[in-house]
Amino acid sequence: MNVKILLEKQVGDMILRYRMDENKLIEFNLYPAGAELPAEGESGQVLAPLAFLRFEGECGSAFAGGMSTRYAESNYRFQLEKQEVGTNSIVTTLTDPEGVRLVHTVEWTCGVPALRIFTKLVNNSAEDVTLELLESFTLGGIGRELPHKEFNNMRLHRFRSHWSSEALHETGTVSEFMLERVSHVVHSERYGQTGTMPVRGFHPFGAVEDTSRGICWGAQIAWSGSWQMEFSLRNNQGYEEGGIVLGGGLGDYERAHWCKKVAVGEEFSTPYAIVTCVKGDFDELCDRLVQRIESELDYPASEEDLPIIFNEWCTSWGCPTTESMTRLADAVKTLPVKYLVMDAGWYKQGDAAWFNGQGDWLVNKEAFPNGIGEMVKNLRERGLIPGIWFEAEVAGTTSKAYYENEDCFLKRKGKPIAVGTRRFWDHNNPEAREILEKRVINFLRDNQFGYVKIDYNETIGIGCDDPDSPGEGLRRQVEGCHNFFRRMREVNPDLVIENCSSGGHRLEMAMMKLTSMSSFSDAHEAISIPLIAAALHRLIPVRHNQIWAVLRAESDLKRIAYLLTGGMLGRLCLSGDITALNDAQMSLVRKGCDFYLKLVPVLKDGISRFCTPPIVSRTAPEGVQVVTRESRDGKQLIIFAHAFAAPAQETVVELPTGDWKSVECYQSENTGSAEVRDGKFILTAPAEYSGHVLLLKR
Repeated sequence: MNVKILLEKQVGDMILRYRMDENKLIEFNLYPAGAELPAEGESGQVLAPLAFLRFEGECGSAFAGGMSTRYAESNYRFQLEKQEVGTNSIVTTLTDPEGVRLVHTVEWTCGVPALRIFTKLVNNSAEDVTLELLESFTLGGIGRELPHKEFNNMRLHRFRSHWSSEALHETGTVSEFMLERVSHVVHSERYGQTGTMPVRGFHPFGAVEDTSRGICWGAQIAWSGSWQMEFSLRNNQGYEEGGIVLGGGLGDYERAHWCKKVAVGEEFSTPYAIVTCVKGDFDELCDRLVQRIESELDYPASEEDLPIIFNEWCTSWGCPTTESMTRLADAVKTLPVKYLVMDAGWYKQGDAAWFNGQGDWLVNKEAFPNGIGEMVKNLRERGLIPGIWFEAEVAGTTSKAYYENEDCFLKRKGKPIAVGTRRFWDHNNPEAREILEKRVINFLRDNQFGYVKIDYNETIGIGCDDPDSPGEGLRRQVEGCHNFFRRMREVNPDLVIENCSSGGHRLEMAMMKLTSMSSFSDAHEAISIPLIAAALHRLIPVRHNQIWAVLRAESDLKRIAYLLTGGMLGRLCLSGDITALNDAQMSLVRKGCDFYLKLVPVLKDGISRFCTPPIVSRTAPEGVQVVTRESRDGKQLIIFAHAFAAPAQETVVELPTGDWKSVECYQSENTGSAEVRDGKFILTAPAEYSGHVLLLKR
């Protein structure tokens, strides 16, 4: 089928191209400026829609059921109504014969190397319609111009995630993902997660790399609920003429039990995705997406210098008191620590455990006999900003709220959803919102807390009661959750909010926009910390990446340096036995904290690169990991080197060209030699489980 270019526009260093076939189906393509673009006007080309959708009652292509809800017939009935090119956007409106409109929006910001894309459906037909799929973005035709034999030069990328093992990079060829074409059926790889922990299983990320031409395409979805990404290939008469199609958005009916009725005269908009391409490598692609995330974040003034946090979770393990918090404040006031955070357990009543007492949020009078205000006062007198932990969105089995407020909780099939010891407040229930306002938001204000860690340690699963579907109930709950976070900052404008969900299970853009930093993982004392922390450089801003460094009195100096150098890969968060460290241990901690602060300018604004082969095992890692982070102006460079079991006797890494000088190195004594010589970083005879960080300047 013949195609033509409908519109081509350069945005920064990217070419946006809209192509239309003779049936007026429109596809969106993205290319690096200067790349050789596919020829137009050729026959036999198969286009992908601007955004895949499916209405209730439709079926997809042959053998697609259970694998993909793309390629329903309705996708091919939409035709161009108008296309509007603005200063910072292109809005393309399509209409089907019944009068349903599909509005596809691409937005950009000058100097930010990634786009925002979302889709809106407007029902101007005579009847209600029910969606079972509506993608936020669909990037079509990737590699269409390549002959069949070159398709295995295309690599697909995604990141897996499990509890305490986030951001595990997974990549493979078209063949390894079983997307090679062998017949007329759709070949698809659909993945994502279902529930209210958006980074449990996978991160909402997908990328395609053309290794032969050095071009990468990629996207992240900004959504805190059920989502999906999909790679697919569709051809015509057995040839790979459709190219790879990358797209995603809300989880569909098959994966996430989501369908949405759009009544006559109503409209529905998807969450947005951020999308980019680059003539460069995978690290450059990831950096462009992270720059887009960074451009949309909003931080309180106290966050400007990325101050150090001390969180007492790994100190008291859920048993904080006024006395213990004051003792910690006296210890950390000698360090450049700004936030002292009291974690779970401050609300326990009687013998209740920390994990089932949420909901009432009454201060434990035995632990805080003079009220929580005394503890806050003690911390502020020592120059610290007091912080506190809430798992605000749930109520536990030992709280009165669990039993007395049943109508305020999410329900499925008319019964409150109970997972383990938790029920979930309904963010769209006015009474529930009033309870959270009083017990959480006003509590923070009235007690002068400057920092709050909002944890979230369960998922509601497929969804909750809603007239349309459980998945739609979940979507509305997520929107209510976002409003709760906005309200916290509205009432407490200077409040620093930490985003946590069993560690890293909310590490996605929508939650990061509402918070100041994110817990990277629940890997509190694991040897895998440098692996996870570094891997997240490809997915989230480094300044948002809060990393544990749990200090133990029994730890030797090598272990302490290993933990601190791991923490330097993001926002340094101390915990553990700070009051019991000896002079040598405390001196090494103090030096580490001071050194971290020198890294802040590059941590805030730089590009990270992975210089050594990937280490897959998180529980028994072997070898050496070297990651560099170069400032945007090219004047400073941080080298992070971590040795695990059985490290090589010598590891040599080529550095970016320039006359680099080692300004300072942080490591423990007798753990190997880390130096820069002849434009190379050389790590010699590193001790097992040792950490080394160098700061270089031109």
